[in-house]
Amino acid sequence: MGQQKRIKQLLQQNNATLIAHYYTDPEIQSLAEATGGCVADSLEMARFGRDSKAEILIVAGVKFMGETAKILSPNKKILVADLEATCSLDIGCPVDEFSKFCDQYPDRIVVVYANTSAEVKARADWVVTSAIALDIVRALHAEGKKIIWGPDRHLGNYIAEQTGADMVLWQGQCIVHDEFKADSLRLCREQHPNALVLVHPESPAQVVEQADFVGSTSQIIKFAQSSDVDQFIVATDRGIFYKMQQLMPDKTFIIAPTAGESATCKSCAMCPWMAMNTLDKIQNILESYTNEITVPEEIRIQAEIGINRMLDFSATRSINIKASGDLSKDQALFNQIGPA
Repeated sequence: MGQQKRIKQLLQQNNATLIAHYYTDPEIQSLAEATGGCVADSLEMARFGRDSKAEILIVAGVKFMGETAKILSPNKKILVADLEATCSLDIGCPVDEFSKFCDQYPDRIVVVYANTSAEVKARADWVVTSAIALDIVRALHAEGKKIIWGPDRHLGNYIAEQTGADMVLWQGQCIVHDEFKADSLRLCREQHPNALVLVHPESPAQVVEQADFVGSTSQIIKFAQSSDVDQFIVATDRGIFYKMQQLMPDKTFIIAPTAGESATCKSCAMCPWMAMNTLDKIQNILESYTNEITVPEEIRIQAEIGINRMLDFSATRSINIKASGDLSKDQALFNQIGPA
């Protein structure tokens, strides 16, 4: 029996579903699609896992994604391919240090990126993804709120510039997006004059400034789909190319320049922790029930508040995300800002 067929059988036997991020290996993304699972960015992964009828969620991504799944689905068993698969943003934002940082600004709302630990999420008032961060910060700014943002400094700077919000930034960065080079991108544009540049906002400002479009992974895909242009230079993890080429086989996608394809390259536009997800590991956890994600209940309850605020907000903005079931907590804010 082939490996993919065996994993499909195990998923069915265990009432499990596979949820994969856009940055994982194409074989994993293909398997998730073929078995009724999900391939998406972290916002849609959170929604899909929460609404799935499966008893077990297999999260192919990094640890914080598994924790988010557990926060929203406490009665489900959450297994991840590799417990060591983490994120530079998560590593660079330890909860004790971040809490001390927040304590210096008691009059500010704490907004954290989804790429953080459950403990950091529990310290926050709002949890956001790159797909919705701009809208949420813009709404908070309209309410006169001052903000603590963590952990990605590039994304935080971009949001502050776009919204005018008063933001104090934690100085973290993604090792993949931080490697894109502005000078090399200019040369790449000269070599491909008909291509549009699509940039994830975790990239350095000098790279973002050159973008024809700035957005999250899902937003980059949608923009390319809607564009009449057939060539794109893409500044995000190259794992996204599987879905882009699948949806747009007649279009050409070029990876934006990083530090180079050498041994000294930290990322080469590919997350080393996402690469730790393999079919072998997925099969192993389905057979052994290992690598289970647990979150202390007091942390889970507190972290769920900020995540549900994001999901509720997205429901009011018609972003195709079901609400948590309790919009009342923040209804005054939602009513005042109105529809998108």
